[in-house]
This record gives sequence, C-alpha cells and structure tokens, in this order.
Amino acid sequence: MRALAPAAPRASAPAAAAPRAPAARPSVRTLAAASRLSGVEMAPPDPILGVSEAFKRSSDPNKLNLGVGAYRTEELQPLVLDVVKKAEAKMLAAGYNKEYLPIEGLDSFRKATVDLLLGADHPAIKQDRVVCIQALSGTGALRVGAAFIGKFMPGTKVFISNPTWGNHMNIFGDERVEWAKYRYFDPETVGLDFAGMTADLEAAPDGSVVLLHGCAHNPTGVDPTPEQWKAIAELCKRKGHLPFFDVAYQGFATGDLDKDAFAPRLFVDSGLEVVVAQSYSKNLGLYGERVGALNLVLADAESAKRVLSQLKRIARALWSNPPTHGARIAAEVVGDPAMFEEWKGEMAGMAGRIAKVRGELRAALEARCPEKDWSFVTKQIGMFSYTGMSPKQVDNMTNKHAVFMTRDGRISLAGLSSAKVAALADGIVDSVRNH
Repeated sequence: MRALAPAAPRASAPAAAAPRAPAARPSVRTLAAASRLSGVEMAPPDPILGVSEAFKRSSDPNKLNLGVGAYRTEELQPLVLDVVKKAEAKMLAAGYNKEYLPIEGLDSFRKATVDLLLGADHPAIKQDRVVCIQALSGTGALRVGAAFIGKFMPGTKVFISNPTWGNHMNIFGDERVEWAKYRYFDPETVGLDFAGMTADLEAAPDGSVVLLHGCAHNPTGVDPTPEQWKAIAELCKRKGHLPFFDVAYQGFATGDLDKDAFAPRLFVDSGLEVVVAQSYSKNLGLYGERVGALNLVLADAESAKRVLSQLKRIARALWSNPPTHGARIAAEVVGDPAMFEEWKGEMAGMAGRIAKVRGELRAALEARCPEKDWSFVTKQIGMFSYTGMSPKQVDNMTNKHAVFMTRDGRISLAGLSSAKVAALADGIVDSVRNH
C-alpha cells in the first residue's frame, strides 16, 4: 500500500495589522506657543492689592496688613456701620424691586450726593449747573471723567501730584490721556512742597486739568492749609486750569463732612468749573458695594445738560446701568435726618480711633528713637502715614517684622490697633536705623 504523501502545509493567514498609535497630544508648551496671545506680557502686581495677596500667603501669626486703606476695628476686623444696618433693614422691610436704574443712577442718591458735596442750598444746585452721574465707586467716577477728557478735551494734559494714589496713572493712561506730575511732597520737611507745586502748575500749559485730592491726601496725609487752597484756586482761575477733585474721604479725614468739603466748595464759590469724583467706600464703609459718583459744576445749565448726555453715553458703554443696593443705602442715610446725624457720629468715632493710634505710634517711636523727629505722624491726617521709608526699609518691615505695606513707605493707620503699636514701632525703628 502506497504511503500517502504528507499534506502540504497550509499557508498561514496574514498577520493582523498592528493598531495605529493615537496621535500624540500637543504639549501645553506647544499649545501656548500656538496661541495668538502668546506675546501678552505678564502685568506687574498691583502695588496696593498685591500687598494684601502677600499678606494672605504669609503664615506668620503676628502679621499685620497696613497696605490697603480699609478701616478696621480695634480687633482688626472689618466694620459695618450701625447706621448702614438700619438703612438696609428699612429698605428690605419696605421692599424694592431689582429693575435697572437709569444710566445716570438713582435720583435720590444723586441728590444726596450733590447736597453732601456742596451743601443742600448751594446756588449752583438751584441754578441746575451741577451734573451728577452714579458710578462704580471713586475708581469708576475717575474713569468716566478720564474718558470724557480724552473725548472732549483732546490734547489736554492732566497734572497729577507726586506722589499720588497708584491707580490714578492707570486710569488716565488707559484712556490715552497724557499726564505729568507736579511736585507735592517735600521729604526734607515731610510736608507739602507748596512752592514746588505752585511753580509746576504755573508752568503747566493754560487750560490744563489739575488732579487734586479733596482732603486726606493719599498717600501722604498732607493737605494744603485753607490759605494755600485759596492760592491754588486763584492760580487755577488765572491759568484757566480745570480742577479735578478726587474726594474719597469726605467726613473720614477730620470726622466732619463740611470741613472735609472745604476745598471743592471754595473752588466752586471762586467761580471755577470743577470736576469731582466721590466715593462712599470709606465714609460709609461700603467698600464692596462700589458706590460713587462723578460731578461737574459748570458755568450754565445748558452746558450741564449737554455734558450729562455725554457722560451717560460713556457710562452706557462701560457698565450701562449702575448697581442699586449700595446707592439706596447711601440715599437712605443722607436723606434721613436722624440717620444722617447718627452717621456723622460714627464717622467721628472712626476718625477718632485713627487719631488715637496716630498719637500712640508717635509716642512709641519717640520713646524708642528720640534722636529723630516723629512729629509728622500726628501732623498728617486721614487714613495714612507717609513714613518716608525706602523700598529696602520696607522690605525689612515685611521680611523680618511681617508688616505688609506699600513700597513707597505708606502705612494705613486705619488697619492698626493699639495692641499692635509697639510691634510696629519696633519694626520701623529697626528698619530706619539698620537699613
């Protein structure tokens, strides 16, 4: 029997193709490089708000935040005024809707604001020469004013004090309004350089805008005397300058609303047209409500109407309609005689507490470092003390003593308690002597 030939081996099936590897995802670096915004530079930290951010990051149990100008109690806690609580309760009990306000803001708030600025019986109010538009606190008021200057006063330069609140330059610069500085602070006397200020304003082109702090100059706490204010008003009138007041501390500087309104009232009574940015953040403690206003006192009612229409046009493109809640609180307090008197009492209390720690700090510094003149601490007014410390000394205050402050040497006495005075004085003396 013939043997069978072995079967030919079967051809093996072709091997399955290996699965394709998924495409690699682009790295974060690749995505970033591909962004059309990859060329955007990192903005520097805000010189004031950055201090609070650094304070929050610190784990030192004895840390002290003297950077932001916000009032604190002796326990270093935020304060809600009793009169604000009463006004809020009254509002909620009466009930109100959440409809849009007019672009120019709440009418009762605007009336209260103008009355607070000039006095209820001022002739400019009766003659309809005052323009008022509600704004997002003082910052928003300044921004609308800057936009108005840029649009209707093209080529006009704004003169700003040296030093000043750090946000002033941002506000005017971002509206493409040219600005320059005028001399203000004299480090030798730790006071006002009045001769330098008036010389710079005399040299400014006729018709310039002059930014002035209505009271409690930030950051120096140094204000002109009444006689110096009169001379500045006369200079502005002679040169055709437009005074632009930043009034952030009315009633909070001296504890008296009328005293703190002296400068803008003087300028108006001198026949000058003025611009005034107002804020209720400090004097009513409405920091988070962003309650403020921009006012213009003009020569005639017809100009006032036209200017208001353009301010509304600017605000419409910024925030359209202002917020209601804080404006109603301010209107309730200013418009109710009993609440108004209570508010003045609470403002005097806040101003008094700051004056108290001013005196305590000066005494502590004089006891520790008698060879230096510390009288400027109590000569300055308002929330701040401008110490004159250098950036290197400020760094020592923060790194060694956990005192957080702006690098120009400004400290917010509104954030200082009597219990912390000794520690602060120790830090200042160490920094001044050794750095």
